[in-house]
Amino acid sequence: MKIFDAHLHFFSSLFFETMSRMAAERSGGRPEDLLLAAAQKGKFELPRKDTREHLRRWFEELDRHGVDRAAAFASLPEEAEAVQEACAASRGRLVPYTMVNPAGPAGAAFARRALKELGFRGILLFPSLHHYQISGEACVQVLEEARSAGAVVLIHCGVLSIKIRDLLGLPRVYDMRFASPLEVMVVANRFPEVPFVIPHFGAGLFREALIAGSQCPNIHIDTSSSNNWMETQPEDLDLDKVFRRTLKVFGPQRILFGSDSTTFPRGWREDVYQAQAAALERVGVSSAERELIFGRNLARIMALSP
Repeated sequence: MKIFDAHLHFFSSLFFETMSRMAAERSGGRPEDLLLAAAQKGKFELPRKDTREHLRRWFEELDRHGVDRAAAFASLPEEAEAVQEACAASRGRLVPYTMVNPAGPAGAAFARRALKELGFRGILLFPSLHHYQISGEACVQVLEEARSAGAVVLIHCGVLSIKIRDLLGLPRVYDMRFASPLEVMVVANRFPEVPFVIPHFGAGLFREALIAGSQCPNIHIDTSSSNNWMETQPEDLDLDKVFRRTLKVFGPQRILFGSDSTTFPRGWREDVYQAQAAALERVGVSSAERELIFGRNLARIMALSP
């Protein structure tokens, strides 16, 4: 079975340099000192400055785990060109997505450049981080660009935790009032040609994600991360129950496997893959359906050749 990971953060050196500069502006410290302390505390390695060296590291990791392709995220707009360079050098093995901030001064213009000039195939929206309504006019302008380019749109809903922000002492500014899957329904109905993805099973708003998926056939769900949001639910949930309910609503054709891999030395999250593969086997998903979830669905909505 070929694996196409729908959720991998490339995390180039530019990502960490940008985050540490943001922290230094608040604290007055030196960015390099703050970053080194964060890496030591978080027990992760800082990537090499040479983007192609970092790409080779990811290739070795994907080869080791038998991962054929991955959607590689630029997790900040400032990182976009580095991720684009890596994905271009990967010759299609990594497919580029970039974060876009519709509330920023150049939201729609940046989306247009990323999709039309830099060759990005998907965009990432974080409404709870940047404080905008998914159905608001600023976001709609970005979605117009996505429709024009035939791009996939991933919208983070529910609980948001960005570990590097915490390690650098940046404030938690997340506002979940902007992050409901029910808001995704509004734009999914307005843009029926656009494939929308809600990651992490809705990240704590599982019921709302199921409702959105039941109403909009162009909404997909990704399975990424350890999904510890289940601990916040009033009912007792596990991966088996989550997959059973998701399969009833979305069917196997609208579920995308994602690992939420980020930094080294942890690398690609084999633990996430194994846990989800075992859960799908326990709930009786066929081998053909597993192939859809673990790769074919993402290839289809992105119109990618084998």
